Amino acid sequence: MKKPDIPSNEKQRLATLRSLELLDTLAEERFDRITRLAKRLFDVPIALVTLVDENRQWFKSCIGLEINEGPRETSFCAHAILGDDVLVIPAASEDLRFHDNPLVVEEPKVEFYAGCPLVINGFRLGTMCIADHQARQFSKEDCDILKDLAKTVEMELSAMQMATHDDLTALLNRRGFLSLAQNSLNLCNRNEFPVSLAYLDLDQFKAINDNFGHEVGDRVLIIFAKLLTDTFRASDVIGRLGGDEFVVLFSNTDTGNIEQLMSTLATSLKDELENSEVSLEVSFSFGITEYEAGKHPNIQILLSDADRAMYKCKHNE
Repeated sequence: MKKPDIPSNEKQRLATLRSLELLDTLAEERFDRITRLAKRLFDVPIALVTLVDENRQWFKSCIGLEINEGPRETSFCAHAILGDDVLVIPAASEDLRFHDNPLVVEEPKVEFYAGCPLVINGFRLGTMCIADHQARQFSKEDCDILKDLAKTVEMELSAMQMATHDDLTALLNRRGFLSLAQNSLNLCNRNEFPVSLAYLDLDQFKAINDNFGHEVGDRVLIIFAKLLTDTFRASDVIGRLGGDEFVVLFSNTDTGNIEQLMSTLATSLKDELENSEVSLEVSFSFGITEYEAGKHPNIQILLSDADRAMYKCKHNE
C-alpha cells in the first residue's frame, strides 16, 4: 500500500480547512442532497463529501458507509487532493497503490473509486467522491459530471466561508474569529491547556492610506495577513477584526515563545516589504493576555484585556 504524500502547502491547507468550522459538525441537507444525486447518477453504493484533516479523512456527507471518518494514511481521498483532476481507480485490487489497502481487502471492499478535489481559496481541502464494490470504467463525460457536482459543493463551502471571512485578507473576520476562538477556548479549558491571546495593531496605518493611497494600504494588510499565517501554527486561530487590527489565539504555548514569534514576525514584515513593490517601513504594536478561567468567562472578555494590553504597548504605558 502506498501512503499518500503530504501537500507542500499543508500548513496553509489545514488552516483554511479548519477556518471553515465544518469538521465534526452534524449532517446538512445542502450536502446530503448532492451525495444522493451522485449515488443516483452513477448508480453506486457509496457517495461522499470528504474533508482531509491532518491525520484523518472526515465525511461531511456520507451515503453507503456507517462510519464518519477514517485514517488519512489509508484514504483514497488523500491521494486525490494531490492533483487537480479527478482521480479514477477502475480496479483497486489491481492497482499497486491500493491492492493491499484495508479499505480494499476488508470492508467496505472498495474496488472502484473516483474523487474530484474540492478547492477553496486555492487549497484542495477534500473531495466529492464515489465508490463501488465492483470494478468499472469511468468516461470523460462521467468525470465532467463529477466535476460539476464538486463545483456545487465548493459553492456551498464558499457561501459558508463568506459569512465568516474577511474579503481582503481571507483571514477570519470578527464574527468568524469569535466563533472559532470560543470553540478553541472551550476545548483548551476542558483539557487544561494554557491559552493566550495576542492583539496586534499596525502603527501609523492611517498615515499610509493618507499619504500613499488605499491600494498601497490594502497591499500592506494582505502582506501582513500572509505573514501571520506563515509565522504561526495551523492550530492557532488568526483573524482580522477590522481596519489594521488583528488577533491570534494561541493554545498550549507559553508567553515567552509568543514574544519570540512576534520578533520573528517583525523581522519578516520588514524583509517582505523591502523586497516587494511596497517600499515602506511598517511596524506593529501588540499586547498578550493569558487566559484565566475565573477572569475570562468568554472570548470577548479575553479579547478586551488583550486590546488594553496592546494599547499600553502602543502608548508605552
